[in-house]
Parts: sequence; structure tokens; C-alpha cells
Amino acid sequence: MNFVLKTILEEVRIRFFWILICSSFTWFTCYWFPEEFIFLSAKPFPSSPYSDLSFICTQLTEALSTYVTTSLISCFYFLFPFLGYQIWCFLMPSCYEEQRQKYKKLFYLSGFCFFPFFIVTFVWVVPNVWHFLYELNATSTNLLIIKSQPKIFDHIMLTVRILFISSICSQVPVLVICLLESRGVKTLIKNRRFFMVFSLFVAALFTPPDIWCQIVACLPIYFIIELTIFYASIIRVYKRQLAPFDQH
Repeated sequence: MNFVLKTILEEVRIRFFWILICSSFTWFTCYWFPEEFIFLSAKPFPSSPYSDLSFICTQLTEALSTYVTTSLISCFYFLFPFLGYQIWCFLMPSCYEEQRQKYKKLFYLSGFCFFPFFIVTFVWVVPNVWHFLYELNATSTNLLIIKSQPKIFDHIMLTVRILFISSICSQVPVLVICLLESRGVKTLIKNRRFFMVFSLFVAALFTPPDIWCQIVACLPIYFIIELTIFYASIIRVYKRQLAPFDQH
């Protein structure tokens, strides 16, 4: 028993050491090029119909906090695949072959869902959200002129919130499939109201305090959950129909 515990602790120490080294190196690399990452997040603005768009800093330390925050967020997204690989290597030796195949499918599904969601959000959703917000700040008459000058830190945080909600939405099918395998389709259908509460909680936690923003964030999460349950129900009925033929 002590030998097994020592082996596990040694493995945890090695994995933690590599994660710490890679995370430190990745963060320093991202911090060395902060303006490039800020430029990527602000890339939709050159195509905006507003020609005098610019960011401002209202505090002396805001530029530093923006650089550090951007570096941390970029480091997390770059380090996430490596972190998942380390967890995978730590857990897989203790699993049976059937469990490995099941977890491998979930791992591939997680990556397959994450990257399309992230790309679509960054290329299409973020520019449209910012263009919509800027159109609300434009006035149609000369009686009142409203000129929007966003803070760079607010811009970064709102962009991160949008990307984070997209990342959560991409992992909802994986979570629902895990719940389906552990508790079954009927149990999830009976407790469907909890998924609505979960969608509202995530939307309220990671969106601005605006009811319309929360509704827009809540609907995709709940729609993906319902779509996954519907797909699982179809697969369940299909397997039941094939079961008599498999016995023969």
C-alpha cells in the first residue's frame, strides 16, 4: 500500500513539475508579446464603419493590468491542451481497455467541439457583438453626440467573457454524454429543469448585468443540452431496435 501511494505521489510530483515549468515559460512568452495578443482581440475594429476608434486608459496601472491579464488568458488557452494531456497520462494507466476507449472518444469529442466553437466565436460572434454595441452608441441626429471611447481593459474582459461562454457551450455535449452514461436518458429527462437553472447560472455569472445579454448567453447552452439529449434518445431507441438482430 505504501509503495502504491509513493508511486502515485511521485507521478503527481513529476506531472506537476512539468505543468509548472511549461506554464511559467508560456506565461513569460505571452507577457513578452502582449501587444500582439491585444491586437488579435481588437482585430474586428479596423473593419468597423467607425474610423476614429481608439482605446483609452483611465488609470495609471490599467495598461500593466491589461498586459498581465491578457498574458494569463493567452497562457491558459495555450496550456490547456498540454494540461489535458498530462491528466490523460496520469489517469489512463489505471483504467481498463474498455474505459480507455470510452475516455478517448470523449477526449476527441471535447477537442472537436472546442476548436470550431472558438474559431466561429472569434471570427464571427465577437466582431458582430462589438459592432452592435457601437451602433447603439451612435446618434442619428446632431442634437446629441455620443462618442464611445472604450477602455482597453473592459474590451479585453468582455471579449474573454464571450470566448469563455463559447468554451463552456462547446463542452456541454461532453458533460451531457457523461451524465447520460452514468444516469441514463430517463433520469436526465425527468431532471431537465436543473439544466435550465444551470444555463441561467452560467449566463448570470459570466455575462454583463444585462437581462438581454443573459438571455442570449443562456439560450445556446440550453439548446445544446436539449439537442444532445434528443440525439442520445434517438441512439438509445436505435440500439434497442438492433438488439434482437444482434442476438441472432
